[in-house]
Amino acid sequence: MSDPFELTGPAPGAAASQDARAAADVAHLEGLNDTQRAAVEATEGPVLVLAGAGTGKTRVLVSRFAHILVRGLAGPGEVLAVTFTNRAAREMRDRVAALLARSVEGWWVGTFHALGARILRAHAEAVGLTPNFTILDEDDQLRLVKQFIEAHGIDEKRLPARAVLGIIQRWKDRGLTPDRVSDAEGADAGGGRVLALYSDYQDRLKTVNAADFGDLLLHTLTLFQDHPEVLAGYQRRFRYILVDEYQDTNVAQYLWLRFLAQAHRNLCCVGDDDQSIYSWRGAEVGNILRFEGDFPGARVVRLERNYRSTSHILGAASALIANNEGRLGKTLWTDLGTGEKVRVLGVWDGEEEARVTGEEIETLHAKGHALNEMAVLVRAGFQTREFEERLITLAVPYRVIGGPRFYERQEIRDAVAYLRVIAQPGDDLAFERIVNVPKRGLGQATLQTLHRLARADGVSLTGAARRLAGTDELRPRARKALAGLLADFERWRGLLDVMAHTELMGLVLDESGTTAMWRDNKAPDAPGRLENLRELVVALEDFEDLTGFLEHVSLVMENEASAADDKVTLMTLHGAKGLEFDTIFLPGWEEGLFPHQRALDDQGVHGLEEERRLAHVGLTRARKRAIVSFAANRRVYGRWQSAIPSRFIDELPADHIDRTAAPGLYGSAAGDGSAAPRAGGFAEDRAFFTGTRRRRQRRRARLIEDVSRQTGPGAGPAFEPGQRVFHQKFGYGKVVAADGNKLEIAFEKAGTKMVMGSFVEAV
Repeated sequence: MSDPFELTGPAPGAAASQDARAAADVAHLEGLNDTQRAAVEATEGPVLVLAGAGTGKTRVLVSRFAHILVRGLAGPGEVLAVTFTNRAAREMRDRVAALLARSVEGWWVGTFHALGARILRAHAEAVGLTPNFTILDEDDQLRLVKQFIEAHGIDEKRLPARAVLGIIQRWKDRGLTPDRVSDAEGADAGGGRVLALYSDYQDRLKTVNAADFGDLLLHTLTLFQDHPEVLAGYQRRFRYILVDEYQDTNVAQYLWLRFLAQAHRNLCCVGDDDQSIYSWRGAEVGNILRFEGDFPGARVVRLERNYRSTSHILGAASALIANNEGRLGKTLWTDLGTGEKVRVLGVWDGEEEARVTGEEIETLHAKGHALNEMAVLVRAGFQTREFEERLITLAVPYRVIGGPRFYERQEIRDAVAYLRVIAQPGDDLAFERIVNVPKRGLGQATLQTLHRLARADGVSLTGAARRLAGTDELRPRARKALAGLLADFERWRGLLDVMAHTELMGLVLDESGTTAMWRDNKAPDAPGRLENLRELVVALEDFEDLTGFLEHVSLVMENEASAADDKVTLMTLHGAKGLEFDTIFLPGWEEGLFPHQRALDDQGVHGLEEERRLAHVGLTRARKRAIVSFAANRRVYGRWQSAIPSRFIDELPADHIDRTAAPGLYGSAAGDGSAAPRAGGFAEDRAFFTGTRRRRQRRRARLIEDVSRQTGPGAGPAFEPGQRVFHQKFGYGKVVAADGNKLEIAFEKAGTKMVMGSFVEAV
């Protein structure tokens, strides 16, 4: 194996020629403002660069890297540059090479996990692995955890594998091996059972020569602690360390950096405490807040000149974030002019919010504003639904970033599939999608049997299911589950004429187990999926009946078509970090939605401050125009509720905002103060989506007739009593009785069974 500490590139302190140095000075320092240049040239000792939104942090990082190389302070192999994405790592390499006007070899540039894996493979034996260890993906991790849950005799319904894995990963994010988890914390996690699972899980990973992503840092921490000679080698090697997005580091990443920076102490971390918004995935804002205490003698350089936004936008954002106590403090400024004030708009309900936003987008576009330069940033994914629907109605192209469009989301497709089977029993694609969602013991073998019978008898999968539910083709458990599902569909179908379709949707979600499935799921995105399902129930209220809604969904799904690159962007605030647009729409600024109630309940003051940082991130995405909106009424679980404007709106300074409200916002037409939906919005479009009642009735009658014909007693080949037959599963036998295509057969070895004629052959 090659020496992991062998250096590449120029030797330490190698001098460049005077001409080359002069040219490099022009290349990598030209155009930097005074503060940026100070951050670049402060090469010795610990440095924290507090880089506010739009202040050019990437340029500072790239220029600092180039500065170290052209000054001969270190070779490329002696600089450790850590990013949070592979894309950022590639960009840094490309931009540094461009500044130097030459290719560079021996880089140590990458993400925490990529660099951790590189170090770990060089010293794998020291932590009980071999260099060719496998890095497991999430599916493999879940499968392994499930094996140990079963081996420990634990009911997975009470302690789901995903929840166990989440706890284990949080421990790893904090640098805790099983022996370092405190007794109290171990006892709290699943009654002590998760810690035992963690220990078994880690032992098994080593046995199969594997690691998960958390291990890539956890094992290197163990390596550095238990093998000081290895740590000393890397400390000598890395004369300079550069870290991007330091506010997003977790505890394990922080400890990893501290180990490596102890020798030379030339650690430069670039970040913004006001943009720390990822605590839910382990980020610890305290890492950046404690920097000066953790690294005595550290220099703090504040980048406050913003090159993105106008002064009204920055004034509003700065005043808002100033309400946070847990921050180091800085004030953004710009010389781009005052621009428009931030508009704060109060509307009657979410539907009107989408309508007003759509009208503003159309108006701006008519004036030459590119759609690409407009974005709607929401706090929760379910909010995109009303905006998607409105943009579709207006024929405005849009894209959803960071996730599928509303009706393309997995949980929405599943729920709509249930509705499709209720409305159309012969919808094979929908039935196949949800026959085992949630899991009910109807796996691939059952589905193959259904398909075989459906093809043989020329019936739908539902028709085949009806026939198989009364025979012995399937195992008793699968037969019982299939019969139960069919009974559910018959019952739900019978409720169509006596129950509102919105109520029926809620009933189906509950009785099918869909609600419980996502409620019990401990994945970080599970609460958002539940919110999406609740929003789906709300969406049904815009339509007269189920058929109209399903027609609408079909139209929506076909509307992907515009190939135009100029599209409005819809995305969550979390996904928008690092992006910028000329115009930003920020809807849903209401208590409980933003700040989100779950954040307040789970984290208290810390949760509130992170929500405020998220609002700050949203405002500072805008270059020229920011429009904040809130609704007086929201539909929650299909019911209207009054909404209170977000406290963040009160924290926006009057000098930088224009506040407007829809007429009659705080009172109903009846004058009783009650909240009720206002007419308009989608009302004019409903006729197009739903069609006439007569057409729907004719279609429904045809569907019922088709299903009856498919499942009637005359379908399938005919067999006579006494006839000898062969069945692939049960072998040879004689027909005892025949009821259409359903046969009672006395098999020579399997006994008497009820089977479908489609599965037997005459012999």
